[in-house]
Amino acid sequence: MLRTAISGLLGIEFPVIQGGMAWLGDARLVSAVSNGGGLGIIGSGNAPPQWVREQIRLTRESTNKPFGVNIMLMSPYLDDVIDVVIEEGVGIVTTGGGNPGVYLSRFKDAGIKVMPVVSSVALARRLERGGADAVVAEGMESGGHIGETATMALIPQIVDAVKIPVVAAGGIADGRGLAAALALGAAGVQMGTRFICAEESSAHPDFKRKVVQAGDRATTVTGYSTGHPVRSIENRMTRQYARMERDGAGIEELELFGGGKLYLGVIQGDVENGTLMSGQIAGLIREVKPAGMIIEEIVSEAELVISRLSRIPSGVING
Repeated sequence: MLRTAISGLLGIEFPVIQGGMAWLGDARLVSAVSNGGGLGIIGSGNAPPQWVREQIRLTRESTNKPFGVNIMLMSPYLDDVIDVVIEEGVGIVTTGGGNPGVYLSRFKDAGIKVMPVVSSVALARRLERGGADAVVAEGMESGGHIGETATMALIPQIVDAVKIPVVAAGGIADGRGLAAALALGAAGVQMGTRFICAEESSAHPDFKRKVVQAGDRATTVTGYSTGHPVRSIENRMTRQYARMERDGAGIEELELFGGGKLYLGVIQGDVENGTLMSGQIAGLIREVKPAGMIIEEIVSEAELVISRLSRIPSGVING
């Protein structure tokens, strides 16, 4: 049984966490991941508080296992969503899109375990001092909003810098990735792109097809000029966005152009004019299958990889 510090902290069977993806982290996917032994995460994104409350209650109808809510700190409904999470007695929260330091005391006073997503050693240290229970260290290979450091370099630096458990994210989609993350000192992994292609995911079939068909260079990053770069699958929308940035478009113009594009792409299936947030690991994903099967296969492969490595003679490694 592959159990780590994060398994014990969160009360889950396997150290596999589903990323809190906006529009896709709904009750159906979340409960499937939690029932499969991982940790499902409701992705609140920019959704109104009523939707978040509904998803929390629907998830509880479908699983008695632990699950969490991801709170996007740039949401226009941020304070109301935090109120809902506390009122509904959610036990685990992840955060994204900034520094949640000013909110940590509210979560901790409510008995909530908090795992902020971080992309730097400095922020990880600051949040540990503020009371975070763990951090999700996310490399720039990930889909959606990204930092500047790759996963392979980021994870061991953050592991060395803090004493709380570290969850690795960015560029992980199979058991080899889980084993590598554990070797780097992480206590588990968070995956978003891999769960886009879960059968229970609400992603439009055409979006899932784009992920399955993606190659190693399928994604691109836009939005550097806004201070909030985003990785997604390259298409007509990203090329137009990049042209606007090169031509000096302002933040307001870019935000207006990008408004509603995520829903258009991932839910409505307009794979050319919508935003298709996806990590570089999309090139490794080749099929759609149930979330529980994804978790089972990843954990089994990781255990096999670890077992094989343990049997390699030291002389072979050194040679």
